[in-house]
Amino acid sequence: MKNLKLQKDISILLDFTSLYCNEKHKEREKEKIFYEGILGSYLNRYDLFLCKDCRNTLANGVAKRILCPYKPKPPCKKCKTPCWPKGYREKMREIMKFSGLYFIKKGRLNYIFKYFF
Repeated sequence: MKNLKLQKDISILLDFTSLYCNEKHKEREKEKIFYEGILGSYLNRYDLFLCKDCRNTLANGVAKRILCPYKPKPPCKKCKTPCWPKGYREKMREIMKFSGLYFIKKGRLNYIFKYFF
């Protein structure tokens, strides 16, 4: 990946979605993430197991991040032209809120900036 900001954003999406899935969906069947094409080039190198809902939300979030037309990319909550399909924005907001608070409570202070801004 050439863009370090893009790589960081995708890494945060992976961390937050993985934590959320492992904490909230313990009983669900999980599969290793695997995608073809551009998503695969960004995600297949991670050894990550998620439930179907979280895999779909992650794939959508990464795709939206890769295709974002704004340079520099604004925070999604402040974007003038939201690109999330119905339901995904709320789901991603839930994932970010849960995981952000979890990481902060566990001392991962490097996520505070990304969580609030």
